[in-house]
Amino acid sequence: MVTKLKQYNPKASEIVNDWKVVDADGQVLGRLASQVAMYLMGKHKPTYVPYMLTGDFVVVINASKIKVTGLKAEQKIYKRYSQYPGTLKEIPYARMHERQPTRIIELAVKGMLPKNKLGRQMMTRLKIYAGEEHPHSAQILGSDRREEREAKAEAAAKAASKPAAKKASEPKAEATATKKAPAKKPAAKKASAPKAEATATKKAPAKKPAAKKPAAKTATADKKPAAKKPAAKKPAAKASSDSGEK
Repeated sequence: MVTKLKQYNPKASEIVNDWKVVDADGQVLGRLASQVAMYLMGKHKPTYVPYMLTGDFVVVINASKIKVTGLKAEQKIYKRYSQYPGTLKEIPYARMHERQPTRIIELAVKGMLPKNKLGRQMMTRLKIYAGEEHPHSAQILGSDRREEREAKAEAAAKAASKPAAKKASEPKAEATATKKAPAKKPAAKKASAPKAEATATKKAPAKKPAAKKPAAKTATADKKPAAKKPAAKKPAAKASSDSGEK
């Protein structure tokens, strides 16, 4: 049975770039250049992808002490041509080694990298110095201690995750207990008490205006007999008129 494996495609955030130091003292030019090119491309890592910058930064020291095999020191010639007639320039290896020893390693590594934009980006990560001194000691020290920092960070994360899980479970239990207890007893008592008070306050004022209405009726009853008194005087006047006629 044939099994298909999924191709590994790393993300840009997952790629880690370290710093490598290569000492060229007594080394052969071709072997050194192939090793540096491998570091720049990232082929020494399991996360290598040909279309991404997965390689490391490389610092080459003691470039002036590089060696070549056979008769290359006498026969090797560096040529430069600008495509204009009569502009071909030839520089022998001995003169290049005296004037620009870093240029020898740079040209050898450049010929082993991809001839595209990615290869040019890789060349910017190559730092070559003729002597032992270089200004990248801080970066190299940081890359050496990266594994220690990652191990400490993982241990701290694991230690912090265990108490956090316990604390998260305790508040949930307390929250459930507080929600269940007050929902039954206090809610019923508080709801019944305001309703009884509201009904008592509404019924009391409704009875008082009903008691005031009979008072108004008695007042009108007292006023009506006062209006009937002048009616009793009229018969007296009639009696006097009758007596005069007689």
